Amino acid sequence: MSAVRQASDTSRYGWPLGRFGGLRLWLLLLLMAVCLASAMAAITVSHLTREQYARLQQLERERDQLQTEWGRLLLEESAWSSPARIERLAVERLDMRLPDVADVEVIRP
Repeated sequence: MSAVRQASDTSRYGWPLGRFGGLRLWLLLLLMAVCLASAMAAITVSHLTREQYARLQQLERERDQLQTEWGRLLLEESAWSSPARIERLAVERLDMRLPDVADVEVIRP
C-alpha cells in the first residue's frame, strides 16, 4: 500500500505533490503568469515612453520654428509701420503734405 501512496504523492513529472501539491502547482503557475504580465507591462510602458518623448522633441522643434517665424514677422511689421515710411508713402502716393502755418485755423470753443 505504501507503493501506491508514494506514486500518488508525486506528479507525472516527479514533482512532489503532497497534501497541497496541486495548490502549490497552481500557485507557481499563477506567479509565473503574474511575472510575465508584469514584464509585458514594463515593456509596453517603456515603448510608450519612447513614443511620447519622440513626439515631445518634434513639438519642441516646431515651437522653435514658430518662434523664429514670429520674430521675423515682428521685424517685418516694424519695418512696414515705421513713421518715416508712412510719411514717404503719403507724400508719394497720396500727394499729402503738411499744411503751412497760414493754412491752419484754430477753433476755440
